[in-house]
Amino acid sequence: MFFRFNKNKKEFDSQNKIKYIVAGLGNPGNKYLQTRHNAGFLALDYISGKYNFKINIIKFKSLCAAGPNVLYMKPQTYMNNSGEAVSEAARFYKIPAENILVISDDASLPTGKIRIRKSGSDGGQKGLRSIIYNLSCDEFPRIKIGVGEKPHPDFEMSDWVTSEFTKPEQKIIFEALEKVSDCVDLFLKDTPVEQIQNKYN
Repeated sequence: MFFRFNKNKKEFDSQNKIKYIVAGLGNPGNKYLQTRHNAGFLALDYISGKYNFKINIIKFKSLCAAGPNVLYMKPQTYMNNSGEAVSEAARFYKIPAENILVISDDASLPTGKIRIRKSGSDGGQKGLRSIIYNLSCDEFPRIKIGVGEKPHPDFEMSDWVTSEFTKPEQKIIFEALEKVSDCVDLFLKDTPVEQIQNKYN
């Protein structure tokens, strides 16, 4: 299912068979590495580790890896401008929205709970909001990874999503990432999103 990944930029630039985009959302920089908002980055790190490839080619304002039919993206625009990167890649490869899978955090879901959606609103997630704005549609599938609700109503959401997972939460998130990886595998095999929902929601 996972193919030989291009190892240099020249080979990457000649790629013309991309059918899917899988974008994991997060914020660049070491200080955000293990934070809740970086659940999408963590998912792609898990997948790249599992299948032994690197997401390290700079293109489309992102760190990327490309195979014969899929582009993996970790936008480096910061969360709120994720759509700039995703839409640029989608236009370049002429990828329809239904073939763009976005992986993000969701602070309304319990830690480690995953939820797959075929389309829909941003639900308050600013990375999804940016993608919807830049694609001019919300008809792209997404995997939301629960990072837990903020501990108190007065707690600033920005502070909560940029906080790190606790040790017990890290184990729960790791287990969730395996499920996310399975969902991505199914998506890249043209499995209808409804079937993936039935299995994992």
